[in-house]
Amino acid sequence: MDYAAEIAKLKKEKNAVILAHYYTVPDVQEAADFIGDSLALSEMAAATAAEIIVFAGVHFMAETAKVLSPGKKVLIPDPEAGCSLAESCPAEEFAKFKARYPGHTVVSYVNTTVDVKALTDICCTSSNAVRVIESIPPDQPVIFAPDRNLGNYLKSLTGRQNMVIWDGACHVHEEFSLERILDLKKEYPEAKVLAHPECKAPILLIADFVGSTAALLKYTEEDPSHTYIVVTESGILHQMKKNNPRKTFIPAPPIDSTCGCNDCVYMKMVTLEKIYTCLLTETPQVVIDEQTRQKAQGSILNMLKL
Repeated sequence: MDYAAEIAKLKKEKNAVILAHYYTVPDVQEAADFIGDSLALSEMAAATAAEIIVFAGVHFMAETAKVLSPGKKVLIPDPEAGCSLAESCPAEEFAKFKARYPGHTVVSYVNTTVDVKALTDICCTSSNAVRVIESIPPDQPVIFAPDRNLGNYLKSLTGRQNMVIWDGACHVHEEFSLERILDLKKEYPEAKVLAHPECKAPILLIADFVGSTAALLKYTEEDPSHTYIVVTESGILHQMKKNNPRKTFIPAPPIDSTCGCNDCVYMKMVTLEKIYTCLLTETPQVVIDEQTRQKAQGSILNMLKL
């Protein structure tokens, strides 16, 4: 079956829109109406007249789409496609952590479950995290969750010492090998190192540019260099190569020397067949209770007001 063609037919019949994160496999990205980072995709979908949103990504992303589009039906091709970072911060444990620090403003990265967002004062993305932290008065203590690497990076950029950081991490960005990246640098001395801020501090220190997936993509389009070592999930290379066919992009290697690149196992669970099936059956559907949705929406809207 030509799943891409069948998906295109179903989209028209059902007034559906397909969102794909940069980390999904190339054929999924090619079948999507919009490709991007998680929050930007949810905002794009909310602005359309589509009645159905199919989020080709991981579960927290589909939840965010539902938070911003409560009147639309939101489908996720594989409900088992979770996120190691979001799952490193269970809402019940985070509520206890929050209770230990009364009076703190809670800032949560968008890579969290809807239940954690409901416990949050203001969300952030990797693109706007510095702006969000700097919008809070310097004498106001902050809880930052869930990514310890991003949190420590923000501390270093803002000088914010009154920030308590939840001890969570993304398995993809935790597993890059500094030693093997430095070996690649010797092999390709002209290459620039591009890193996502979820990476560990030693890798960020050697990077020529640090930014979100969208920022990394933009950088490769505007920068005159021709060779890059890309230290984030390998799915982004599809768009980088597509937008810059004459440039060379090398996926940074993980610690495991048997692997050539570092993939998110959850993102790779999303396939064209699963997108077709979920659109055909209109299941599985993301359902969020209204009280939780409204609280989570408040934390996102507080960010968007900045």
